[in-house]
Amino acid sequence: MLLSCKETTRLLSQGEDRKLAFGERVALRVHLAICEGCRNASEQFRLLRVAVKNLARDGDEEKTA
Repeated sequence: MLLSCKETTRLLSQGEDRKLAFGERVALRVHLAICEGCRNASEQFRLLRVAVKNLARDGDEEKTA
């Protein structure tokens, strides 16, 4: 099953909250292999996660300083 870009971004987001089923992971990888826009969205999601983790870490460090 080939995912739409909308379904792909939904799975990228849901993958942060739950373990995706095997079929979902396969469909996601296939779509990302052929869709540059969704690869870019995936990278943007990754960068946002890193930024939020860094922000939380920096906030924790300020509380202990």
